[in-house]
Amino acid sequence: MDLNSASTIVLQVLTQATSQDTAVLKPAEEQLKQWETQPGFYSVLLNIFTNHSLDVNVRWLAVLYFKNGIDRYWRRVAPHALSEEEKTTLRAGLIANFNEPVNQIATQISVLIAKVARVDCPRQWPELIPTLLESVKVQDDLQQHRALLTLYHVTKTLASKRLAADRKLFYDLTSGIYSFSCSLWNHHTDTFLQQICTGDETGATNSLERTLLSLKVLRKLTVHGFVEPHWNAEVMGFLHAVFERLKQFLECSRSIRAENLCRDRVEKTIILFTKVLLDFLDQHPFSFTSLIQRSLEFAVSYVFTEAGEGIVFEQFIVQCMNLIKMIVKNYAYKPSKNIEDSSPETLEAHKIKTAFFTYPTLMEICRRLVTHYFLLTKEELTMWEEDPEGFTVEETGGDSWKYSLRPCTEVLFIDIFHEYNQTLAPVLLEMVRSLQGSTNVEDTNAILIKDAVYNAVGLAAYELFDSVDFDQWFKNQLLAELQVSHNRYKPIRRRVIWLIGQWISVKFKSDLRPVLYETICNLLQDQDLVVRIETATTLKLTVDDFEFRTDQFLPYLESMFTLLFKLLQEVTECDTKMHVLHVLSCVIERVNIQIQPYVGCLVQYLPLLWKQSEEHNMLRCAILTTLIHLVQGLGADSKNLYPFLLPVIQLSTDVTQPPHVYLLEDGLELWLVTLENSPCLTPELLRIFQNMSALLELSSENLKNCFKIINAYIFLSSSEFLQMYASVLCQSFCSLLKDITTEGQVQVLKVVENVLKVNPVLGPQMFQPLLPSIFRGIIDGERYPVVMSTYLGIMGRVLLQNARFFSLLLSEMAHELGQESDQILGNMIEMWVDRMDNITQPERRKLSALALLSLLPSLNTVIQDKFCGIINISVEGLHDVMTEDAEAGTYKDCMLMAHFEQPKVTDDEEPPTEQDKRKKLLALKDPVHTVSLQQFIYEKLKAQQELLGEQGFQALMETVDTEIVAQLQEFLQGF
Repeated sequence: MDLNSASTIVLQVLTQATSQDTAVLKPAEEQLKQWETQPGFYSVLLNIFTNHSLDVNVRWLAVLYFKNGIDRYWRRVAPHALSEEEKTTLRAGLIANFNEPVNQIATQISVLIAKVARVDCPRQWPELIPTLLESVKVQDDLQQHRALLTLYHVTKTLASKRLAADRKLFYDLTSGIYSFSCSLWNHHTDTFLQQICTGDETGATNSLERTLLSLKVLRKLTVHGFVEPHWNAEVMGFLHAVFERLKQFLECSRSIRAENLCRDRVEKTIILFTKVLLDFLDQHPFSFTSLIQRSLEFAVSYVFTEAGEGIVFEQFIVQCMNLIKMIVKNYAYKPSKNIEDSSPETLEAHKIKTAFFTYPTLMEICRRLVTHYFLLTKEELTMWEEDPEGFTVEETGGDSWKYSLRPCTEVLFIDIFHEYNQTLAPVLLEMVRSLQGSTNVEDTNAILIKDAVYNAVGLAAYELFDSVDFDQWFKNQLLAELQVSHNRYKPIRRRVIWLIGQWISVKFKSDLRPVLYETICNLLQDQDLVVRIETATTLKLTVDDFEFRTDQFLPYLESMFTLLFKLLQEVTECDTKMHVLHVLSCVIERVNIQIQPYVGCLVQYLPLLWKQSEEHNMLRCAILTTLIHLVQGLGADSKNLYPFLLPVIQLSTDVTQPPHVYLLEDGLELWLVTLENSPCLTPELLRIFQNMSALLELSSENLKNCFKIINAYIFLSSSEFLQMYASVLCQSFCSLLKDITTEGQVQVLKVVENVLKVNPVLGPQMFQPLLPSIFRGIIDGERYPVVMSTYLGIMGRVLLQNARFFSLLLSEMAHELGQESDQILGNMIEMWVDRMDNITQPERRKLSALALLSLLPSLNTVIQDKFCGIINISVEGLHDVMTEDAEAGTYKDCMLMAHFEQPKVTDDEEPPTEQDKRKKLLALKDPVHTVSLQQFIYEKLKAQQELLGEQGFQALMETVDTEIVAQLQEFLQGF
């Protein structure tokens, strides 16, 4: 590629690729894609994006294509990898000069150099770091900044490599540049502080940018560049200097006006200082030991004393609290129960912590957290009024404590309270005592303080288990607080019902539940929406609790359900609707069939909600969960929901529809419970099965549920279902069995086994293509016991219940293997007898005995040869199924089922589904449960005796072990 002519062509195509017109844009993108693997293309791109006279958009695009090319083609082993010559030229060109005028492009170039460095530095690119260090020293502002920016991205990338050899290289790099990086950072920091004092705003902004970048470099080097940083005086010197610099910058931010350009960057730098400390503590807890005292003094003085007033800002408070939390909670600083087992470093750190957290300090921290940081703010109270639903969906859970003030203060409180329980419990209880009785509704401050103290008691519920008699407090104080209906008292009503939710699983007497249910019914009618939503949450916690008793709850069920449904209609936000739906689901799940009289309204509303939530897949998931519990609660009556239910299942399980990504798992679960509770098969229910082939092709973690669904169809109406879908299913199974785990194979085979159970006449013909491989598996002695057991179960069904088909299969196999039918039959019986121990299920063991006995009476010499094995299996089967009737002194087959009994269901048990009843009726037709093995053996032996005559039969019996014969005779007494 001649560079100049190539540059012109590439430049032209890049210009077209920045067009807004798709007719121009698409062909240009295609052309660029083809050039990606052409030698010389990246040299052309480098020429284009380093030419500052060209259009910015074109240069931006050139950088992006170059960056993507590095990801794909820079490594030697990549297909279409760049040649070593071209890479050498590109590396030199990338660091020839750091003078990119456009910020965004400069950042991209820095990232791109870092990507190359990740692969090539230092072995193929030893000059990179020295060049950067030289460029950082130059006087030219732009060049200095761009080189520093690149140095940061390179150190960040190299620090992230985790292999031992790479770590070693990074340690070497760090030891070479650490001193220089420290002095560079100090120089820029001092310059900035001078300029801000003299009022040089432009100079200060530039210096601050360099301070920030050099600090970012130092952060990576300090945290990742040393194995044992505490032995390095420079590292520890830098970390101690961080505290001094933090003070200077906090003072500085106080003197800078809010509208000043620097203000935001100064706060960013302050946060970066705290990140250095937090990262270092996280990576090197023992090296941090000498900084524990200073960190705690610093953080506590700014966050919990007057020292921070007027200086601190929210994100800084969060970082300081996280620093305290990480020191308090650090496992490296906790001695073992047996002190001798603890390392000296741990004991040293623990000693420093204990010396710092004295009673007065802990008390002050606890008081400030509760009475200052826990208070609802003006902004929160305004939000409560203006956007109550937004207020209830506060950011909590997950990692929100790392970034948001309220979750951060609460997590710090929990951790400190847990660690210093003995000291702090009395302090908190004293606060509670001082707030006895109801508070004056006019005194807003007193109400907010009470809200905060109750919040603390809820958060520390587990720690206060022994100190608080919650039942007494609930009866004597909290109930009364919930009855104060004044609008200004709503923070207390909300907080108390939340508090009860926190304590319900910790300590709450069962006898008090009805009083609580009554209270919940009243509060679900509260005038304030936030109180109603909080009450619904506590209801969910109460119903979800281990000690929940349905009988106590039933008298309140109707009014609860009606009020929850009203709340569901009333709220408008997607998140809140999901939340209330979860509460409803939980109630339906716990009371099960008792819900039937009350669900009419919900059943009518859900289709409307489903329609409205087209854009909100998570809300649709919540609706699916509710429907699952509804169908289980309604049982056979769920068929009335089909007009809504079946289209929902159809959409959720159709892999050609985009929403299936979110809805599939819950959709399959709903499909399954719908079938399990269906009284009969409807044409629509049959039609949905068209979705199944594509689902089986997906072969994801949902396969298990797919097989359960197929089984449910077989039990529901095998003939209609199989006539329509057997051939498709058989094809799916054949391809699945080629590439599936052992467990998956067993799942597929169990479906076939169920088909044969339900339909012994047509089943074998419908799944005929699968049977030869099963037959071969038996003869070859399949090595996985579970698979072998299932093979024998299937073959046992065919042999016992469809002997004509078995003969055809035997002839087919003989033809295929080029052997005599008798020889193959003999091999099969031999393997069956040999592998009988693979079968663990009593049903299948009895089935094997029945199936092999069904070959008798016979004159076939092969069967007579195997007679001994057949009798062995039969006697094993008798041992499995016969129980002794002590009174009559006889044996009976315990697997026999005479008639259908409706089992009695206790309160704690779930009533049988329609599918359970179908399985029971099916069992009544199954030879395993209708034929007495004892009787069957007797009849078959009798017939064999009649066929051979007494003498022949005796000769046959002599092939059986005498001990086995004796056991057989004992079982057959009375025949």
